[in-house]
Amino acid sequence: MAFFEVKSGALVSLQDLHPSSPFFKQGASIRIIGKLREYSIETGLAIVVDGDSILKVSTEHLRDLTFQVGSVYQFIGELLIQPDNEGVLQARVGRNVDGIDLNLYHQSLLLLKQFQANHLNNPAT
Repeated sequence: MAFFEVKSGALVSLQDLHPSSPFFKQGASIRIIGKLREYSIETGLAIVVDGDSILKVSTEHLRDLTFQVGSVYQFIGELLIQPDNEGVLQARVGRNVDGIDLNLYHQSLLLLKQFQANHLNNPAT
């Protein structure tokens, strides 16, 4: 019997998701937050934005999630790199997170990155 390991989604801001990013690789398991700019029920594609950064999200595996343009969503899934070097997140989890303070969220991501960088450089502390 084969077992499929589901990896946790690394916290990534849309600004940090670009071709030179270590997270921008085929099959990377990531977690992102963005405001829904567009949604097509026919294709199941959502376009989320955070500042000037944009990401397409495939929602075909999500059930019981209502999409509202202008709302903020969190998605966890695997990044699929298209032939044109565009990333599309294949979402396996999605939820509406309206009410989240995006500025505070970004500050916490910066603090987390600083902690992880310090911890990786000094594992004994």
